[in-house]
Amino acid sequence: MTKLKGKTALVAGGGRGIGRCIALALARKGAQIAVADLIVENAEAVKNEIKAMGGNALACQVDLTKKQEVERTVQTVLTQFGQIDILVNSAGWDRLEPFLESSEETWERILAINFKSVLHTTKAVLPHMVSRGSGKIVNISSDAGRVGSSWEAVYSGAKGAVIAFSKTLAREVARYNINVNVVCPGLTDTPLIEAVRSQSPQTAKLIDAVTKATPFRRVAKPEEIADAVAFFASPNAEFVTGQTLSVSGGLTMA
Repeated sequence: MTKLKGKTALVAGGGRGIGRCIALALARKGAQIAVADLIVENAEAVKNEIKAMGGNALACQVDLTKKQEVERTVQTVLTQFGQIDILVNSAGWDRLEPFLESSEETWERILAINFKSVLHTTKAVLPHMVSRGSGKIVNISSDAGRVGSSWEAVYSGAKGAVIAFSKTLAREVARYNINVNVVCPGLTDTPLIEAVRSQSPQTAKLIDAVTKATPFRRVAKPEEIADAVAFFASPNAEFVTGQTLSVSGGLTMA
């Protein structure tokens, strides 16, 4: 499958978990990949995986919550590859706790990683896409942002903001032939979910309860999220924009 041959994808948060699987999926379809991650060793590992597959990749260390670092990274990718055709925002972080027990420090971190990073990358990449008259942006939100989720009030708000931002942006940039879509995972087998599970007996019970409430009775594989992203990034989705796709095993159906 080489539907993305000749395309360049910047995968923000591509060093592990869902982001890693997205980077690998897009590489398998022929795209060259810029893996942007806070932990450079993770980004390098994914780059090496892609090169071992015969693909082309670049590892970039970046704090996605810092505007100047993001701008510098985008310039590095453009210098190296000459173009950015696909932007995927997959960075995420959460801490499960009742809202009344949460702190402003936690709010700020959740909002910065889950929402402001999307603003930074999009603002940095869009002028290039507009000038070329094409582009695909795929943002990773969450079913928590669609329907809410206990002990995730601020995270749900941040992910809901990603959805609303993406729909509005899709309207604004359609005239430049740029598509903006959202993938909403349910619980997914990633390092983040393991960190949340080990946080406390209560968080482990919450995860088990959500898994039982999922019709397929399991969590998603990160590769299953990546497949949805690959569709939105492909020529098959040329006339699809402003859409939100849940990949959650039927946990939400509205």
